[in-house]
Amino acid sequence: MTDQGEEITDTGKADTTETVEDVETGRKPREEEAQEGSSGTHRRSKVRKEPRKKTFERSHSKQRSKRGESPLKEDTQLKRRVSSEEEKSDEGQSSVDFPASYLTQIKAIKEALKTTVADNTAIVKVMLVPVEQTITFTYKLGVLLRQLKEQFSTLLNIPIKHLQFIHEGKPVKASETLMHLGVQPNESVKLELVSLNPNRYPMKPLYRKIQGVHDVITVRVQSGTQLYQDITVEIERLDFKKPFLGGFRHKLTGTEYHNAGTQTVPKKVPEKLNIFSRETQTISERKKLVATTSRTSTQMTKIGVYVSNMTDKLLTPGEYFTAAQYHARRLAAVIVLQKYYRRWHAINVVNELKEQKRLRLEWEEQEKLRKERLKQEWLQKDYERRINPYSIDDFELLFHSLELWRQEQLNIIDQNYTGAKRKAALCELLEKETEIIASIGRQRKHANDKKYEKSVVTFLQKCSAPKKWVSFDKNETYMDTQYTIRARELQDIYNCIIIKNICEDERLDVLLTLKHTVKEHECKLTQDILELIDREVDLMMRGVKSCNLEGLRKRIATLFLQYIKTPLFNPEVARYLKVPQDPSKFYKSIYFCRGCEMYLPSTEFAISSTSYHVSRCRQCCRLDNEARQREAFLKYKLLLKQLYQAEADYEDDSKIAYLMQLQDLQYLIENIWASQSALSAWDDLYDLVTVRWDKGKEWAPWNCILLTKDEASAHLKMRTIEEGYEPVFIHRIKHKHILARNYFSEIPMMAAFLHQEHRIKKEQVVEEEDDEYEDELHPKEIQYETQMSVMLPPIVPNTNM
Repeated sequence: MTDQGEEITDTGKADTTETVEDVETGRKPREEEAQEGSSGTHRRSKVRKEPRKKTFERSHSKQRSKRGESPLKEDTQLKRRVSSEEEKSDEGQSSVDFPASYLTQIKAIKEALKTTVADNTAIVKVMLVPVEQTITFTYKLGVLLRQLKEQFSTLLNIPIKHLQFIHEGKPVKASETLMHLGVQPNESVKLELVSLNPNRYPMKPLYRKIQGVHDVITVRVQSGTQLYQDITVEIERLDFKKPFLGGFRHKLTGTEYHNAGTQTVPKKVPEKLNIFSRETQTISERKKLVATTSRTSTQMTKIGVYVSNMTDKLLTPGEYFTAAQYHARRLAAVIVLQKYYRRWHAINVVNELKEQKRLRLEWEEQEKLRKERLKQEWLQKDYERRINPYSIDDFELLFHSLELWRQEQLNIIDQNYTGAKRKAALCELLEKETEIIASIGRQRKHANDKKYEKSVVTFLQKCSAPKKWVSFDKNETYMDTQYTIRARELQDIYNCIIIKNICEDERLDVLLTLKHTVKEHECKLTQDILELIDREVDLMMRGVKSCNLEGLRKRIATLFLQYIKTPLFNPEVARYLKVPQDPSKFYKSIYFCRGCEMYLPSTEFAISSTSYHVSRCRQCCRLDNEARQREAFLKYKLLLKQLYQAEADYEDDSKIAYLMQLQDLQYLIENIWASQSALSAWDDLYDLVTVRWDKGKEWAPWNCILLTKDEASAHLKMRTIEEGYEPVFIHRIKHKHILARNYFSEIPMMAAFLHQEHRIKKEQVVEEEDDEYEDELHPKEIQYETQMSVMLPPIVPNTNM
């Protein structure tokens, strides 16, 4: 068992020494003696085996102290020797019969050594390849590397089967530990972690902290004379920002030095809860008997003893009061405290109410100013529309105002004049109306010219604009093509042609550039442009004034614009032309107008929800309105736009509101709601809106109400209709809903929604009736089953058969 022939000696018997070799050589004679039946031999063998372990450990400890080896290495050698001893004892089991207690003790020592080594830790440095990030931490020697791989799999979002540890160029199995790699306690080992599928699961730097794993450093501390001890120190990284703790600045170099802080997490100041509570005014009493910690004594003057009374104090007893008086005094003090506290609390409540009132008054004042400002802005905008009309709605307002003025003048004439005077007044009124219509026509012509110029500029800018792409990071990329460059050149020439009040030399340069540009193509259009250019140059050489050449220059600009709109000369313009180049596409959406007798695209016709065929275009309808009714639809357009926006904000897939046309909304407001608010009877349509009557259902003509903007805001805040309105008002609103339902049920699309709603209500009524029937039937069934169980006799099987 030992190479040096160590002596195994019992501590109590010095005369029975025997070497291990002698014991091994003497096994066979003892076996023969045992066969002969000597009982004393067994007793001697037992006596020798028990002190064997003690002497072995003692001699091994002496050798260990002589060699100066570390305790862990000595334990490892001891483990190897014990294992070899166990193997030899197993081999010689047939020759010598060792007791079971000896082997049990050896196995216990072996398991203890394994547990001790497995619980020790080592420093592990894991390098993430190829990002070259190193993570250092401590890890137990006996724990499987599979657990470490699972942690990295969770942090890196890579499946565990695609991760592989590499140690010294060799792959490491997940079932191995650091002990299998030959790592000793407190040593450091370097592992590489790679991804087996880098294309699909690339290795990325790790920024999150591993749970339960800290950075470590090894610090060598001197524990004695020429004795050093390595200590592993864990570093806990905290995420809080280091506070500024002061510092100083070097006068010569200007370098600033800040005072360092510790890694201790600062304590959080507990948040104070409500300190103005009833518990702070309530006393909690507790009775407890207390004895003095030490006994004291006093010294009095007597015969033979003198005690000075210079420092004595004369105490006069106060007024005696009973417990009831004491509690009454405390009660009075508490009442005083409560009185002052309640006064302070009342002052705070009053101040808060005053602050709320002040804020409310400020808000009301701001709302009043805001409404007045909006009203002034609207009046100013309406005035601008009447003075400088530009859009179609502006001219509708002008004709509507003209009709109101005409009706007012007719009423005055009918009331004040009769006979010939009335006819003369009517003729004068007709002349004034004619002059006003002519003035409106001149303003319309001027507005149309502005619109035409603006549309031409916009059209040319679209044609000459470069191509644009928006990338994923919101960056815009622009690209010019040969067609956009050509369109930009033609746009520049056109802009130079329409410039007024320029000298003759500059005008001649522009005409020369235009002539060279148009000469590239030979056609009837280019020949007309060249002829007009030569005519203008000839007239300019003859000294004709520029004011007399405006018509000629306008013809040149118009023909050149037609040249620009030709796809043969400007290919980019084909993408923005309204008239398609393919005639087959042109025939599909063309309709005949019975008013102007022209074939127009479908976009020029206004079709109502009750019409079955196309009759007149928008221009004819507008002209008929200006000549006869002279109605203004701007207010209904605003109401319809507000309705679309309000229904879009609900996001509940409402459909009926988007089927409403301008004529439908006009009938609903004028005939159903009488063009006034249902609550305040306010009749200014610019201040009215249509909102849902029951906000839980989608908007419909039979589920709406006409209110002012403030009333609508308050109406939508109510949880239920019954809590805000009286039954009489609710009944009146439902009557209007019935009228709207009867009218809009004639529209096919509206009728479909009405039938669907009626079917859903019918199904709900049937389900409610079924539930009531089941509730009534269930107790009867239970009663019937109880009666049958009482009346029917139990069924007994016939055993005679």
